Amino acid sequence: MKKQATQRKYNIPDADLYLLCLEKLKMLNRDRKEFIKYGYSASKLKGFANQVEKFRQLPDDDEMVGDQMVVTEKKDIAAEKLKNAIRSIMTRVNMKFGNRSGRYRKFGTAKMGDMSDAQLLFCGRRVIRVARKEIDFLADVGLNETAIGKVVNACKTFENALNIQQDKVADRDIAVENRTLQGNKIYDELIILCDIGKDLWADNDTVKYEGYVLYESNNEQKKKRKKKLAEK
Repeated sequence: MKKQATQRKYNIPDADLYLLCLEKLKMLNRDRKEFIKYGYSASKLKGFANQVEKFRQLPDDDEMVGDQMVVTEKKDIAAEKLKNAIRSIMTRVNMKFGNRSGRYRKFGTAKMGDMSDAQLLFCGRRVIRVARKEIDFLADVGLNETAIGKVVNACKTFENALNIQQDKVADRDIAVENRTLQGNKIYDELIILCDIGKDLWADNDTVKYEGYVLYESNNEQKKKRKKKLAEK
């Protein structure tokens, strides 16, 4: 069974979460003596700050997608070289037997332009195998181990490029998972810290209390809109 992707607990971009944490850290350091009353020591606050910094250093998705695009371009170039090497073989087969013959068909190169990467790699290997079986019949049109060797080398290069691309896809999936896990971790901690901060100032400092509010409720937003309309 395929593992389900970890769900983000926060509905803001990672960069915004990082900036939000920095903003709250300033207040947390200002009120660190008060936080000790809740068993939240200076070392714990430092630990949270380190987690936030670790989150910042994780590669973002644009970086991972960029790496993936680079290796995909190299894979596509390798695919075209493999197709050209295969066409060189098939030109000779066509010259000898025609493109409607059974011998031509057994190479399995029909609609090569529409093949998936896996199908193209499979096709290349089949062309190598069949060409070696037919080499004696096609020697007079120039088929030899040199021509077949070009397909062999192109197959190897394409397979390697394909594996690298798949590794980059996996790397991106892992990076997304790690970033989500780390983001969720600091978000959970941020909620706890902000709850402590609101509890500290609920009865004696409205400004400091609001500083620890992560999201305004819909009701509070409506009140502010009404206030602005009334001032116009």
